[in-house]
Amino acid sequence: MKTQFLTLCKWLFVLLFLNVQTLIAQAQSAIHLEYPKAQEEVMETMGGIVQSIKDGDIEKLIAFHAYGPKFTEFNMGEPRVGSKGNEATERHVFGNVTEVVKFDANDLKVAVYYGNVANVTFHSDFHLKFGDELVVVNNQISLLFVKDNTGDWKIVHEHHSPLNQQKGS
Repeated sequence: MKTQFLTLCKWLFVLLFLNVQTLIAQAQSAIHLEYPKAQEEVMETMGGIVQSIKDGDIEKLIAFHAYGPKFTEFNMGEPRVGSKGNEATERHVFGNVTEVVKFDANDLKVAVYYGNVANVTFHSDFHLKFGDELVVVNNQISLLFVKDNTGDWKIVHEHHSPLNQQKGS
């Protein structure tokens, strides 16, 4: 009886192990799935962000962020900031833009994971006027989006760092 019980336990363990391995394999392959509808939604959200900046609609720009204790931003090698720091910067910078001369997101890539997380990366070529002063922003930018419970895509992390220009360009 004891031998039968041990044999049964071994088989159950083997089955459990195989099921876990199958789930792991499925999860690993799911990371590479494409989500075209979600990618389109994120691109529409990016379009809304750009339009809010061009329109000078700071409240709309702020609404694209999911501010809270999990929000983070890295900017130009400075220490990480959270919601308050990011919102203050967004309001200060974009609230003082008098003209958007150019606002290009070059080499744009949208990677969606599991249908509700998206990483957007691009090289900025922003030409912004602050009064008579023209400021050109050429950065590498990553925006991490999460789809909220209402179906809207919200920024939960931003990362900005200088883009090294190619010699001769």
